[in-house]
Amino acid sequence: MKKYISVLSIAGSDSGGGAGIQADLKTMSALGCFGTTAITAITVQNTLGVSQIHPVPVDIIAGQVQAVMEDIQPKAIKIGMVNKPEVVEMLATLLQKYPEVPVVFDPVMVASSGCLLIEEETVQMLWEYLFPLSALITPNLDEAGTLVGYPILNLEEMQLASKKIQLKAGTNVLLKGGHLQGNPIYDVLCEGSSLLHIFTGNRIYTHNTHGTGCSLSSAIACEMAKGCSLLKAVENARKFINGALAEGRNVQTGKGEGPLNHFYQPQKLIINELE
Repeated sequence: MKKYISVLSIAGSDSGGGAGIQADLKTMSALGCFGTTAITAITVQNTLGVSQIHPVPVDIIAGQVQAVMEDIQPKAIKIGMVNKPEVVEMLATLLQKYPEVPVVFDPVMVASSGCLLIEEETVQMLWEYLFPLSALITPNLDEAGTLVGYPILNLEEMQLASKKIQLKAGTNVLLKGGHLQGNPIYDVLCEGSSLLHIFTGNRIYTHNTHGTGCSLSSAIACEMAKGCSLLKAVENARKFINGALAEGRNVQTGKGEGPLNHFYQPQKLIINELE
């Protein structure tokens, strides 16, 4: 008997297809993994922004997670949009049952268009319930600024903020620096309480960056599901995202911020021997 490498995305749906669940499934497929989902919210969204958010009832989200975890048994979990306190508490209760499955949490708070995607009272619950259960959290500069309480303006402040978040959250932190101006761009991985890895890359100038954070966190989850170390998973995922940005930069999708090209170099669905 054989088995696919499966990954679960717990996130919101993007009707424009560029971010959220849709970006996660595209990423998972492109990296040779079998994607499964638990939808937390339905957004009315396109390349111009988010106009409405319809939350999915908590019991339906819980049912989706349980159905996937009990039957398909994914090797990693990615969490994206979680915008209500009761959803945070429910997920924490469920995920405690699966401590062997690594969780990559992209704390989606603000859309790239500037729209607020999370209730303010939910942020404190993330610290208490979901961050400690995660193997990695992946805030961008705006999200990290929300978490530490001040704007982050340069590489030095990125390093300090990642350490501060790591100490408070008790988990690894990948702070993404793509929103800083200039070239090169930096990402900072704070692994444990002492290891700090700084990634440097050339900026890819493009309007098609919608869903970059969702895709990166999903890619990291895929690489961890394949058995990679955290550092190697981040390195592989960054390489995938850079390629997807480069290959999609000259394509127009909609009238606003377009998506990446997830399928610029797709892998075949990986099949392993059943354990």
